[in-house]
Amino acid sequence: MTNIEKACEFLKKCGTYYLATAEGDQPRVRPFGTAHIFEDRLYFQTGLVKDVAKQIAANPKVELCGFCEGKWIRISGEAIHDPRAEAQASMLEAYPSLQGMYKVDDGNTAVYYLKHAKATISSFTEAPDSFEF
Repeated sequence: MTNIEKACEFLKKCGTYYLATAEGDQPRVRPFGTAHIFEDRLYFQTGLVKDVAKQIAANPKVELCGFCEGKWIRISGEAIHDPRAEAQASMLEAYPSLQGMYKVDDGNTAVYYLKHAKATISSFTEAPDSFEF
């Protein structure tokens, strides 16, 4: 399993993970549920009208954190907006439940991939597993 697959699988196993952004000097954290590999990149999805998209546009440095089965993952990196219809379609196919709210090229659907990602899977009982992708 590649590092990106390991990170994506962990996030999917969590179901819900948390995405942190910055708004000026104030951290902002919210739950997310999309984790998808497209063209060997780890993607997540949101709406362009949401504050999270505006925060990423102003400062693309983000961190994701998820917890399940006594372990947690933290992933830091740069969130890069991918406006291509192919990337949006791939995400919406992977998450059909989003199709009621989002459509390809609707002017709102936003997919981002992580660049320069650094991840660590930790627990209270095992040594941390750190990797990059």
